[in-house]
Amino acid sequence: MTTISPCLWFDDNLEEAATFYTGIFPNASVGHLARLPNGDVMAGEFDLDGLTFRGINGGPMHAHFTEAVSFSVTCRDQAEVDHYWDSLCDGGEESMCGWLKDRFGLSWQIVPTRLFELLSDPSPARAQAASEAMLGMQRIVVADLEAAANAVG
Repeated sequence: MTTISPCLWFDDNLEEAATFYTGIFPNASVGHLARLPNGDVMAGEFDLDGLTFRGINGGPMHAHFTEAVSFSVTCRDQAEVDHYWDSLCDGGEESMCGWLKDRFGLSWQIVPTRLFELLSDPSPARAQAASEAMLGMQRIVVADLEAAANAVG
């Protein structure tokens, strides 16, 4: 069976990254880690909620992670948004509209399902109000989205 998995290039901290990510997501585990004779990790795998990531310790990169590739985490509610935002942003940096970069420079989108619902509201005015509210946020706050949508009807 053919499978497609993201493969991430780390300078020399794949094992640290795998441990970091698997500590945040439920149903996550570190898979096989291929080690060099000196014990350093050369390559390996980790699984986050059913998605297998491959990684290599390739040494200093000439090209770094950019927002051109990101991972989107769809959240049931504000508590999940807060958990993933706080955990992934630890040592990283916040951006806008639910985006952040983690401590390894990888970009993530932390998005509540309520945002999708409000953006597709049958009322164009409500959808527009929710969109404008989202554009002014770093972390997405569901109550603020709903308040913006409700303010116009």
